[in-house]
Amino acid sequence: MTTPWGEVGLTRFPEDPRDRLRAWDASDAYLLRYLAEEKVPLSGTVVVVGDRWGALVTALAAHRPVQITDSFLSQEATRANLARAGVEPGAVRLLTTQDAPPDRVDVLLVRVPKSLALLEDQLLRLAPGLHVGTVVVGTGMVKEIHTSTLELFERIVGPTRTSLARQKARLVFCTPEPARERPANPWPYSYALPGGVGAVSGRTVVNHAGVFCADRLDIGTRFLLQHLPGPGAGRVVDLGCGNGVVGTAVALADPAAEVLFVDESFQAVASAEATYKANGVPGHAEFRVGDGLAGVAPGSVDLVLNNPPFHSHQATTDATAWRMFTGAKRALRPGGELWVVGNRHLGYHVKLKRLFGNAELVASDPKFVVLRAVRKS
Repeated sequence: MTTPWGEVGLTRFPEDPRDRLRAWDASDAYLLRYLAEEKVPLSGTVVVVGDRWGALVTALAAHRPVQITDSFLSQEATRANLARAGVEPGAVRLLTTQDAPPDRVDVLLVRVPKSLALLEDQLLRLAPGLHVGTVVVGTGMVKEIHTSTLELFERIVGPTRTSLARQKARLVFCTPEPARERPANPWPYSYALPGGVGAVSGRTVVNHAGVFCADRLDIGTRFLLQHLPGPGAGRVVDLGCGNGVVGTAVALADPAAEVLFVDESFQAVASAEATYKANGVPGHAEFRVGDGLAGVAPGSVDLVLNNPPFHSHQATTDATAWRMFTGAKRALRPGGELWVVGNRHLGYHVKLKRLFGNAELVASDPKFVVLRAVRKS
């Protein structure tokens, strides 16, 4: 990526030479050009929220910024990109959305996220650290910035306007009004599950901001809950756990099960742990933020349950699902099983047959399928 301060080499994480998706886009470049052209003072505490692969903090590393991200993969990409750029360790402070934000923020740069709820939560958490001199600039592609996005900045931070679009990207300028009265933060949000979904029927779900389907049970997960395997699996992984409702259902139905909840989202894993604890589930559980099953010992798992995403930010891709499936095969013991729910049109059975040599249809409806693959050896 070419910046006003020179070129920066950037990759996504995990690094894959076959991946044609860039680790930056026009909105990152637009924001950096604006900072340089307008000579925005970058002294004091510079906070960068939602930096997807570390492009912004890598370019601004000389100003010792603070990065706040919900994504483990983004954080790992940032570490790799900073090292590639020769940035000294500790020059950029890496925080997650579950960490306390800085008490004072002098420059706030916001890469507008896909989730309006996550933006709301982060602005409300950061607002107490803003002052009348704080420079607040958001950035995103035109298709990512809506009227509701601007209204959120206006309601929480202060008067808001946008730039002209360049290369389909746009900037958001906001003037902080620290004395204004702000709404209470509604996150995390809890609700009761409906009936007809097995062991978790009527149980409590807790969602932190940004977790998929935060105010209701998504129909894919509902379908999987209605067709879960019976008890006796032993060590079970809820892979891409989201709010943890699937793993919690397993633990409620089989107190002897050892359930590992894994997601690359810090918000998701916090939600899963809160959901599990809210229901007083017996037995043993572990909660881990990471890149799928990368940190799980080979041949140590009996059952993996998975509802894989098919988007990476705005890009549609099956790369995440494929990594989840290959990771599951490595982690499963011989005879262990991977159960996957997905939209019929995604054709996961083809991938599973190629990887496992088998794929059984457990259940289907007009929109979804539940598939079962067994590791043979």
